[in-house]
Amino acid sequence: MKMNNELQLFDFENNQIRVLKINNEPWFVGKDLANVLGYSNTQKAIRDHIDPDDLRGERIVTPSGKQMTIITNESGMYSLILSSKLPSAKKFKRWVTSEVLPAIREDGAYITDNKAMQLMSDPQELGNFLLTIGNRVKALEAEKKELKDTNAKQAAKIARDADDVVFAKAIRYSHHAIPVGELAEILTQNGFVIGRNQLFQLLREEKYLSSFNHSWNVPMTQMVKRGLFRITHNLTRDGRGYSQTWVTPKGQKHIINKALRGRFDDTYQKVMVSTLNV
Repeated sequence: MKMNNELQLFDFENNQIRVLKINNEPWFVGKDLANVLGYSNTQKAIRDHIDPDDLRGERIVTPSGKQMTIITNESGMYSLILSSKLPSAKKFKRWVTSEVLPAIREDGAYITDNKAMQLMSDPQELGNFLLTIGNRVKALEAEKKELKDTNAKQAAKIARDADDVVFAKAIRYSHHAIPVGELAEILTQNGFVIGRNQLFQLLREEKYLSSFNHSWNVPMTQMVKRGLFRITHNLTRDGRGYSQTWVTPKGQKHIINKALRGRFDDTYQKVMVSTLNV
C-alpha cells in the first residue's frame, strides 16, 4: 500500500510539532506532543497514557539522519491532552483541531518545504495550487455569508415570535384602529396601569406624538408612515375643525409589547411622578 508520509512541521507558541500524513490521517511525533503538554519524562508519558494500538514506529528525518521515532494517531494525541496538567492544554487542543487537522486533511495553509519547491519550479503547478486556494476561499466566504444570513433570519424570527407571545397575553385588543384612551384601558387591564392623559404624555415623551402647540398629540409623520397611527379630521356642530389620533392594530401591538416588556419603564416613572406633582 502506498502511503503519503511526508513530514509536515507546525509551530505552537515556539514549540515544533512534527506531523506525518499517513493514508490521509495525521500521525504526531509523540515526543513533540509530550514536550508541549508539559510531561517531564516524554517516554513514560507516552507509555502510560497512550494505548499501544494508537502507537507505531516510523523512520523520519532528524538532524542526525533518519531515525525510528514513535508516532501516535489522533486518538493518542487526545489521550495525552486529557492527562496533561498544563492550563494551556485546552488551548493546544483548540489549535490542533482548528488549524493542524484541517491543514493535514485538506492540504490547507500549511505546505512542506518539498511541496513549496515543487510549486516554485513549476508555474503550472503553482497556478493550479493558487486556483484551488482561491476557490476554497470563495467557498468559505460563501458559507460564512450563508451562515450569517441564516443566523440573522433566525434572530429576527425569535424576536418576532417573542413579540407575538407577549401580545397574545393581552386580555383583549382591537382588530381596528382605536382611540388612545381605549388603548390605555387595554394596557391597564394587562398590568401597565395608566390613564388616558398619562398615555398621551408618555407617547409624546417617546416621540410618537407631537408636543408642539399647533399639532398637540398629533402623530409624528414617521409614525404614520410606519403604520402605527392614523389621523382623522372632523368638524364640530358649530363648524370648527379638529383632529383625532387613532392607534392602528399594528400600533397597538407595538405599544403593548414595548410596555409589557419594560421598554417604557423610565418614561412611565417620569410620567407618573409628574402627574402626582400636578
